[in-house]
Amino acid sequence: MLKPSSGRVLIEGLDLDRSGISWVDLRQRVGLVFQYPEQQIFEETVLDDISFVLRQRKILSSSEIENRVKLACASVGLDYEEFRRRSPFELSGGEKRRVALAGVLVQEPRLLILDEPTAGLDGRGKREILSRVKELHHCGQTVIIVSHAVEDLLGIVSRLVVLERGRLLTSGPPAEVFSFLLKFGKLTFLVPPIYRLCHDLRIEGWDIPEGILRVEVALPVLDRVLKQSYRGGKRIPKAEN
Repeated sequence: MLKPSSGRVLIEGLDLDRSGISWVDLRQRVGLVFQYPEQQIFEETVLDDISFVLRQRKILSSSEIENRVKLACASVGLDYEEFRRRSPFELSGGEKRRVALAGVLVQEPRLLILDEPTAGLDGRGKREILSRVKELHHCGQTVIIVSHAVEDLLGIVSRLVVLERGRLLTSGPPAEVFSFLLKFGKLTFLVPPIYRLCHDLRIEGWDIPEGILRVEVALPVLDRVLKQSYRGGKRIPKAEN
């Protein structure tokens, strides 16, 4: 959407600063879902909104467009018959995000970019939208998520890229990135509390393996360590350290 004032943007090896770029083709290959879906939806009905781009291309028949919309709705968990005639502006925040996402997926992009997909959603809404994103990723879709809510994404992402004031600070698997942030005291608010807890206990001598990112994984480990640390009601020296 914006050309860089310095540096380069490469998409599949293509430098966007080169002349002769086919922006129409590029926008078909890269799908972007805004942080606020209200900035992206505009038609009177859900069906019209999701099918808008396909109708503008004028290369598909009405039945082909409808089939594509049905598939896009199914991929984001929207019941086509229930939602097709409803106004997108009367939907909940989570439903609006699904409509915006379906409007991008219907174009079958190679690369999907989501800007703060869980912002403003309650717990249920977060789980629903992230579940759909996870399914897309498992089906082979390349997904880039821009978010401060890193903890919500740990079940989805395989790589984190951390920027500080517009520059790359670190990147890699989540556990490596969190370890780096704690070691150098950088942007530590991004580190999940459970990872920080296990990290601090390990420093104090507790026998806790590295790389624990989720509470459900940490609980049995902590339970085991606590049981090992008490013998007849007394804490063993290692635990006291």
